Amino acid sequence: MKYFSTRNSSYKVSAAEAIVKGLAPDGGLFVPESVPQVSLEDIKALCEMDYRGRAVDIMSRYLEEFDTEELWSYVNAAYGDNFDDAAIAPMHFTDDNTGVLELWHGPTCAFKDMALQMLPHLLTASLKKCGEKRKVCILVATSGDTGKAALEGFADVEGTKILVFYPHNGVSDVQKLQMMTQSGSNVGVSAVYGNFDDAQTGVKNIFADKELAERLSARGWFLSSANSINWGRLLPQIVYYFSAYCDFVNSGRIKMGGVLDFAVPTGNFGNILACWYAKKMGLPVGRLICASNENNVLTDFFACGEYNKNRPFRCTISPSMDILVSSNLERLLYSISGDDVFVASCMKSLNTVGSYRVSEEIKSVIAENFFGGFCTDEETKELIRRIYEGKGYLMDTHTAVACKVVEDYRRVNPTAPTVIVSTASPFKFCDSVLSALGEDSSAPGTELIEKLSETCGLKVPYPLFGLDKREKRFEGVCEKEKMTKTVEGFLA
Repeated sequence: MKYFSTRNSSYKVSAAEAIVKGLAPDGGLFVPESVPQVSLEDIKALCEMDYRGRAVDIMSRYLEEFDTEELWSYVNAAYGDNFDDAAIAPMHFTDDNTGVLELWHGPTCAFKDMALQMLPHLLTASLKKCGEKRKVCILVATSGDTGKAALEGFADVEGTKILVFYPHNGVSDVQKLQMMTQSGSNVGVSAVYGNFDDAQTGVKNIFADKELAERLSARGWFLSSANSINWGRLLPQIVYYFSAYCDFVNSGRIKMGGVLDFAVPTGNFGNILACWYAKKMGLPVGRLICASNENNVLTDFFACGEYNKNRPFRCTISPSMDILVSSNLERLLYSISGDDVFVASCMKSLNTVGSYRVSEEIKSVIAENFFGGFCTDEETKELIRRIYEGKGYLMDTHTAVACKVVEDYRRVNPTAPTVIVSTASPFKFCDSVLSALGEDSSAPGTELIEKLSETCGLKVPYPLFGLDKREKRFEGVCEKEKMTKTVEGFLA
């Protein structure tokens, strides 16, 4: 199977090349030339497998250059005792119609582990398949969770370095400490004055800098990405939607072939896009419920067909979703339109005037498949408190956003079987969670981890235990205009 750019369908590469490059030369995102189909019989077979078996089955359909033995070795290494639950992505049912898919049992307590424990294996294998002799520097812009998960995945991986940029004062105390204290001889972290969109734009500009690429190549380096713009990062995420469906069926709550809705906390659009691909493959998915915080650019886009980033940027208690430019939406536009010229014009308009508009036909397809909603910080806190007091289940601020939007959705579809995709442990945002429960949260986030444990009787996840006692290795901050210099200095 070949992959091509959303902005130039004539530019085709292998799966390994797409993973190595991360981003197409024209700035577009790689997409598969076709979407492999999965039958109900195939899904029945998946129901009999554990998570690792499901991962091998689904990923193999997109990775023709990788044999089954290879994929099994990667899966076993990615999803082993680094996860604290044998199910890897367990489902917690809050009632007969609602499951919470917990994607935060990995080494950084966030859903990004599901892909970023796999990506280093796919990338290093792809480098060999492509005959690449240079070393690769993984460049990452993060709104909080991707950075730590990528650092953890690539730490001390031979032939690689990884440099992460995050928005200064734009992540939680716990997220910041996780990155600042990262171990590994090949890792680097820098804050950026600005918000996530500034960091992400800076990284995209670095990838587009041909002169920089030539200078780095002369030194034996090239750049690639661990953000969800990289297909090798997005592909493993498709797996857990199939796994969740299988678990729902195995629980007896729906019959095989029954439709299941998914509610996804959404920022950069990668997580929910993976669900879209699962649906295109044949998974019986109904609505994709796109849940946003007060940075509700996606909610407005679904409602009116215009994507407009020209609006105030809001810092919320769900910071991993504080994003106004949802990069992976580009892949959805191509998937629906099949028109690379149209997609390229939309992205050019977004870069120049900050907005673009889609046709009524595209808007209609989106309306048929997606439900967009958002909630405020106060609504998020109220939801956390109410679910904890009513059902005894504690969720983080991002998962709560999705739960609140599901409540809005169910005013129209009250009994629709739905999976709420839970993207982070509540301990990663303990200050906001404690505040939602009516507890004092004025201390630093690391001090509040133990307090949340005592308040709710929950065990502190091992990766967060003693976080404040670890050495702070990376405390630098740079202007967004100096990100390129930071990259060059890191690779000097």
